Amino acid sequence: MQKSMTSGNSLKLLLTFMIPLIIGNIFQQMYSISDIIIVGRTIGVNALASVGAAAPIFMLLVLITMGMSNGYTVLTGQFFGAGDFNNMRRSVAMGLRLCIIAVLFMAVSMHIIIDPLLTMMNLPEILYQDSRSYILIVAEGLWAMMAYNFFSAVLRSLGDSKTPVAFLIFATIINVGLALLFILKFGLGVPGSAYALVLAQGLSAFLCAIYMWKHFPVLRLQKSDWKWDRQFAIAHLKIGLPMAGQFSVLGIGILLIQSITNSFGPTAIAGFTAAIRVEQLALQPMASFGIAMAAFSAQNYGARQFQRIRDAVKKCSLIAMTFAFSAGILIFFFSENVIGIFIEEGNPDVVRHALLYLNCSVPFYFFLSQMFIYRSAVQGMGVAMVPLASSVIELSMRTGVAKFLAADWGFRGVCYASPVAWVAGSIFLFFAYRYFISLFERLNR
Repeated sequence: MQKSMTSGNSLKLLLTFMIPLIIGNIFQQMYSISDIIIVGRTIGVNALASVGAAAPIFMLLVLITMGMSNGYTVLTGQFFGAGDFNNMRRSVAMGLRLCIIAVLFMAVSMHIIIDPLLTMMNLPEILYQDSRSYILIVAEGLWAMMAYNFFSAVLRSLGDSKTPVAFLIFATIINVGLALLFILKFGLGVPGSAYALVLAQGLSAFLCAIYMWKHFPVLRLQKSDWKWDRQFAIAHLKIGLPMAGQFSVLGIGILLIQSITNSFGPTAIAGFTAAIRVEQLALQPMASFGIAMAAFSAQNYGARQFQRIRDAVKKCSLIAMTFAFSAGILIFFFSENVIGIFIEEGNPDVVRHALLYLNCSVPFYFFLSQMFIYRSAVQGMGVAMVPLASSVIELSMRTGVAKFLAADWGFRGVCYASPVAWVAGSIFLFFAYRYFISLFERLNR
């Protein structure tokens, strides 16, 4: 059900919107986590390392599709907040058309650059073929990933965060079943987990589209909505491309760190892979606050309710801080038990590498929590260049620190790369948010 967030208690609206997002994001992580658990426990450490080595490229593709989807629907949310439903439908049609073009471009590009990309990542030869197959299958199935992310973003821009979650939960269960079937029954190995991933995402996208058509009459596109408008397209691209760039910069940072990690061998790769999955799962409440803040900010920017944005940012910042502290405590006490889920017994070196990464990053979760809030608030107001600039800062800090410290500290140096990037990015975003919210208030007096 569509819901306006331009009136009423801001914290209650955000919490109501956010809770389904937390559940959905956890299940979104379960897509890749379930594959890693199945691969790591049924095939072995090398297979786990193969999926782990492919993970940064997979994450890069995921982040680009998420960035574009959320970027194009910023205008959708603003039109909805302003009550302009005709332009809202035109925005959905334009965003969908631009997403289709992007998917075709990315799928073709990945086939062209895959081999030099894996070579650049210092991938051990024993992992090469499985990682290559996994990535190409995911690239060929990008249509499913993009479709689900776009439809979900459209629904969230209208205030509905519950519907995409229901379909995602169902599809995640299907993903687990298909992965077990393809790997254990059909013996497809690592590629089998990629096929399961694509099919499950396609199912969630299909169900989401059917639901939108039946239950959201306001989203039923008409022939006139598809009329090409160059300026309207440029308006979407001005937000969507920088946001895709922002997300891709983050993905490139992960890719570069993975390439450094790959030089330490399969054991370090497997440990890093397990640790990243534990961290991503623990941080989902903070990420969900960011998504909720973006939708809230977009609607209230469209309605010119800037004080509501300020109020929501303050409340979200405090609650995200609490989540960061809680996640740190849980990881500190239970990380070893959770890591054991991903791998077979008798691999203490893998566990040691995973624990080292988590112990280095946990104390800095506070800074990451604030990045989610301030970046999303500025993003929702349509200032796409600020999140992009923050991502460039993160990339520079992350890769610089990883290369510099890894030379002397080895894998421990890699572990400190992300925390340093979080500190730098959060400071930049805090001041950027304060500047732009004040600017918009002055311009609308």
